Amino acid sequence: MSLDLSVMLSDKIQAMSESATIKMAQKARELAAKGVKVISLSLGEPDFDTPQYIKDAAAEGLAKGYTKYTPVSGLAELKKAIVSKFKRENDLEYTEKDIVVSTGAKQSIANVFLSTVNPGDEVIIFAPYWVSYVELVKFCGGIPVVVGAGIDQDFKVNAQQVAAAINDKTKVIIFSSPCNPTGSLYSQEELESIAQVILPHNNLIVISDEIYEHINFVGKHASIATIPGMKEITAVVNGFSKGYSMTGWRLGYMAAPQWLAAACDKVQGQITSGASSFSQYAAAIALEGDQTPTREMTAAFLTRKKLVLELLSQIPGVKVNNPQGAFYVFPDISYYFGKSNGELTINNADDFCEIMLAEAHVGCVSGSAFGNDDCIRISYAASEENLRTAIGNLHRVLTTFK
Repeated sequence: MSLDLSVMLSDKIQAMSESATIKMAQKARELAAKGVKVISLSLGEPDFDTPQYIKDAAAEGLAKGYTKYTPVSGLAELKKAIVSKFKRENDLEYTEKDIVVSTGAKQSIANVFLSTVNPGDEVIIFAPYWVSYVELVKFCGGIPVVVGAGIDQDFKVNAQQVAAAINDKTKVIIFSSPCNPTGSLYSQEELESIAQVILPHNNLIVISDEIYEHINFVGKHASIATIPGMKEITAVVNGFSKGYSMTGWRLGYMAAPQWLAAACDKVQGQITSGASSFSQYAAAIALEGDQTPTREMTAAFLTRKKLVLELLSQIPGVKVNNPQGAFYVFPDISYYFGKSNGELTINNADDFCEIMLAEAHVGCVSGSAFGNDDCIRISYAASEENLRTAIGNLHRVLTTFK
């Protein structure tokens, strides 16, 4: 008789949901393995190669012997480059003691939660949100408090909503700008109004996820940490995966008040220690080198965004805003809820994505994973040809649902 040893798993891991983006990508791969031509628009990964000067820098690092353990919080040369980056690009003054380099921005966020959240603490999460925020909070014993904004608000939470959500149990507030999954970004004025709500409270921590900073279609990036009084309570999270197309290099970083950075260093020292040494060597050169490839990639994403918005506007009932950053659109597809093609019925966004994968052979992600059940996330980190084909397939299949 076989035993079900899954009962040995911790309550925490059994309560944790699988990443919806990874799950949908896996389903697309399984269908493709059966010989079906699938166009996956589900993963948040630039389809551009890492710029050559960064790859050359990694080889140089290997040749120079950067193959050993690094300090837990990062190589001194990379931390110095990060400090310079914040000063040059964001007008933020940090020291190397305020910086912690991790194996991806996801680990940076997890480090902050593990360092600050006690069981019962509430964490305000702006929705739509990145899929891992809620699960990381729950894993730490915290209580996610989701504050949502729909397409009518450009998917951006306002100061009044934040004020209404804060109470004596609130410990952390987290949001991303530019946002995954919506591509929306907060202006300096919007951030200032939110900051004025936060600042009177002396026991709140803010996590500002700025991983898509360089994929910005409107100009200068706005960080809440630049607002007087906010830098002292804010962890600014960033990395190299999106702006430099370095997803497989697994490098992120955060800048935070020194007491919080030290705590994250302590957590990381017990879990992973330092990130890859030669990746860090190359990352320092990425920050200080020619930024032309990043600008060219952003320009290409802007062209693709315009194409995707044009194509989606031709599908009856689909509502979409005009996102100003990242490489996602988050269309409202609730018009199709309850509609059927005679065999299949779309009841919700989960059904929509499952049916579109099976019938249109297009992989996208349900908005339910991001805190909005009326929408789906489409990544346009794909070729224009694939985008035209994929959205054309969606259009063709949706015309059969009445």
